[in-house]
Amino acid sequence: MCGIFGISGHPEASHLTYLGLYALQHRGQEAAGIVSVDDAGVARAHKGSGLVSDVFNEEILNSLEGTTAIGHTRYSTAGGSAAVNTQPFLVRYRVGTLSIAHNGNLTNAGALRRGLIESGSLLQSTADTEALIHLIARSEQPTPEAQIREAVLKAEGAYSLLITVGRVLYAVVDARGFRPLLLGKVGDATVVASESCALDIVGARIVCELEPGSFVRIDGGRVAYLDPLPPKPLKRCVFELVYFSRPDSQVFGESVNLFRRTLGRRLAQEQPAPGADCVFSVPDSSNAAALGYAEEAGLPLEHALIRNHYVGRTFIHPVPAGRDAKVKIKYNAVREIIAGRSVVVVDDSIVRGTTSRGLVAMIRQAGAREVHFRVASPPTVGPCYYGIDTPTREELIAANHTVEEIRRYLAVDSLGYLSREGMLHASAGDPDRFCHACFSNQYPTDIPADATTSGYVAELVRSI
Repeated sequence: MCGIFGISGHPEASHLTYLGLYALQHRGQEAAGIVSVDDAGVARAHKGSGLVSDVFNEEILNSLEGTTAIGHTRYSTAGGSAAVNTQPFLVRYRVGTLSIAHNGNLTNAGALRRGLIESGSLLQSTADTEALIHLIARSEQPTPEAQIREAVLKAEGAYSLLITVGRVLYAVVDARGFRPLLLGKVGDATVVASESCALDIVGARIVCELEPGSFVRIDGGRVAYLDPLPPKPLKRCVFELVYFSRPDSQVFGESVNLFRRTLGRRLAQEQPAPGADCVFSVPDSSNAAALGYAEEAGLPLEHALIRNHYVGRTFIHPVPAGRDAKVKIKYNAVREIIAGRSVVVVDDSIVRGTTSRGLVAMIRQAGAREVHFRVASPPTVGPCYYGIDTPTREELIAANHTVEEIRRYLAVDSLGYLSREGMLHASAGDPDRFCHACFSNQYPTDIPADATTSGYVAELVRSI
């Protein structure tokens, strides 16, 4: 998962992009980058590893002149976390400068790259996005719009894209609409971002969420809607609402906060904890679900786990050993709330189980009499091939163990998951529009044998 932000028609384009990336920092913490383009079509780029605040300063932003800019916060799925994979990518081809920022994952990236290598292309990164650059550059179509269209129609999987050719900004969403992309206005400028919270921070109003298959051309802030991509069955990623998006965002036409609160209410209905004294969340992505649970159960909501906000999100930390270490420094239990009480702990999901196990041990050490663990989503049983870092089935605890086995592993008195039906019907819209493959193993696309992150990277290493 990554965060992307773009703006057209603003004299402080790079500064606003920096703010937008700050708001999208939760979507990727490994690296960040900005490409700016001035009115003459001259592009300038700055990228680096680390948080947005680590990569940019005022001097760097002042050097990124231009009225058009795109930015990217990286959390690696396909391609790994090497610096060469940091986006946006910037190249020069026969039409001019071309830059691209991608949120998602191409399931046929291995096949695309093999075809490019066999036809003589020189690939420098292991990122799936690089294939799109070559497909655009090699296209014999007469216009950038036609070149981009030809390229993306060869791609399978999830892609929300921001592309600049010269000073013109293009936004493209795959026909299934896996990943969100919203369009807004700030003055005469047009802004495009992964989540509405990035529009809020720059003072932009939401115009619309781009529909699946959208293909938009933006020049000097003026928007033209091009012919959409051929339609495919709608498959919005439900995990965006369950976990990944910020609670103050709107994505897929829904308030993330209200969706999660409804998850918590449904969880309390399906998985009550008789005799419990209080409810608390695993902060921060579970706060709204815990509130909904407490409201429905008639129990007090406590702040019993305090999060250290100077530590990144454990789920998206790229190194397993780093994940384990961070559990111990990211949270602390409030003993006077927990000691001697029967507690309900609400989390949004259990993926590997290591974080949850460490948290339960901490809660036990704080003196809890009973620990009832409640999960505001179904068991995660399948890898995501569309941009979430669950690369192998072997890493997913629920894919290999029963609920009772997981309960014993976590050392809790009871464990309850929300049902898939309960999760999907928390939506204010059509529940059939969601991709829930990670909870059901029902994948909306064909999955090649090399589509896992480990298999994909191994294939790329062999091909370079």
